[in-house]
Amino acid sequence: MSVGVLDSRNLNGGQKLAVKYFIVAMVLFVAQILFGLLAAVQFLAPGFLFETLDFSVNRMLHINAMIVWMLYGFIGAVYWFLEEESGVEIVGLKCGEIAFWVLTAAVGIVVLVYLFLQTGAGNDATRWLINEGREYIEAPRWADIGIVAVMLVFFYNAAGTFSKGRWSGVSGVLTLDLVALVGLYLTGMFYTTNVTVDHYWWWWVVHLWVEATWEVLVGCIMAWSLMKLLGARRRIVQTWLYIEVALMFGSGILGLGHHYFWIGTPEYWFPIGGFFSALEPIPLVAMVVHSIYDAGVHKFRSTNHPALGWVIAHTFGNFFGAGVWGFMHTLPQINLYTHGTQWTASHGHLSFFGAYATINIAFFYLAVQQWRGNVWMGANLADNGWKWKWSMALLNLGVIGMTVALLIAGYEQSFIERAIEGSTWSGYFAAQTHPWFTQAMFWRLIFGIVTAVGLVLLIWDLATIGARETRPALVIERPEEPGIKAAVVETA
Repeated sequence: MSVGVLDSRNLNGGQKLAVKYFIVAMVLFVAQILFGLLAAVQFLAPGFLFETLDFSVNRMLHINAMIVWMLYGFIGAVYWFLEEESGVEIVGLKCGEIAFWVLTAAVGIVVLVYLFLQTGAGNDATRWLINEGREYIEAPRWADIGIVAVMLVFFYNAAGTFSKGRWSGVSGVLTLDLVALVGLYLTGMFYTTNVTVDHYWWWWVVHLWVEATWEVLVGCIMAWSLMKLLGARRRIVQTWLYIEVALMFGSGILGLGHHYFWIGTPEYWFPIGGFFSALEPIPLVAMVVHSIYDAGVHKFRSTNHPALGWVIAHTFGNFFGAGVWGFMHTLPQINLYTHGTQWTASHGHLSFFGAYATINIAFFYLAVQQWRGNVWMGANLADNGWKWKWSMALLNLGVIGMTVALLIAGYEQSFIERAIEGSTWSGYFAAQTHPWFTQAMFWRLIFGIVTAVGLVLLIWDLATIGARETRPALVIERPEEPGIKAAVVETA
């Protein structure tokens, strides 16, 4: 094993495939930030790139790039730990390789279509070939079919490998979640002219696919990461994972009702949606807190400080972004005034970054450590780890700054446009031109630039961290935790 250099000989077959997913994920992460910055500029200067690269296209690419890069990160993380968790080589790895290239080619074609073919009348042909025309799931129908096909191959790789090798609580939850990952996406693949019915099923993709199945997927990734990073006991992380699944499918499905307040569905969704919306992040927060406590009791110390730092950032980001910021406007009495305002965008920025981006970044650092031959990435790094510390600080500061700026803009919209003007056109324009709104949009752009600088530092650090390090990370093999070689130091 080579220490300190990026050597594919340090990786198994699944991990080599995972690296490809991680690289594309980072490219799409850059695209997300770039198109987000362009959209932020256009909020302040609407004529900027008008009829060349319109705001609607920038916003669409910003959101879609975010969804796809996070999905790439999750898939890569599962392929990374699949062989180690199961104890056998991945079943159908060649199919997984083909699926990666098919998905990546499809993403590239869709991006080009978004950029150059977004004008003209919509009809059945454009829905299949150019744009489905439904917010957040604009991908044409052929791309939808491709995504489902890739998810089926992903399921085959995971389920076949665990069936051949070692089963565990993590593998069982993961396999069942991949069934939901395929099934729920299908609910967005049919069209109806009834707007209420169309939005009813649209939310099954936008909420349940992205928020429910992804949260469980993140729970599996988090559980494995904590066993790897801190030597956490499997019994602890699996217990909280089971609670996560119970809450997700007990309250998360009913929590979908907070999207049904104003689309023409029956009134019984008001109490159901308002009550069941904010419980989902609690088990993941508890899993991390319990694991850190358990590691302290057993005097384990992580040898990968950047990954541990991002796991802790995930804990706070998930709780505040998905939990607190979500609950702020989930009750129908409040949501009447806040829905469709920048308040929603404020929640979206903090929750997606806090719940998903952070755990992906943590796993990228875990992968780099092993890719460099399980090199030391704890304290006393050659450069004192300034790049990962500053990138983490700037990314979090940037996202929190954007979140607060958007919250101020949303509060102003809720007050002027909704409460005072009664959701009229004149109220809309009065809110859009108010100084609070325009100043908030200015600060959103400033903090977006801070986020972009943090991303540049993150990429630089991922490419260089551990390159000059010769100390290997100590690995403790624990017989009671099959499949896990924890990169921790056991202190007296």
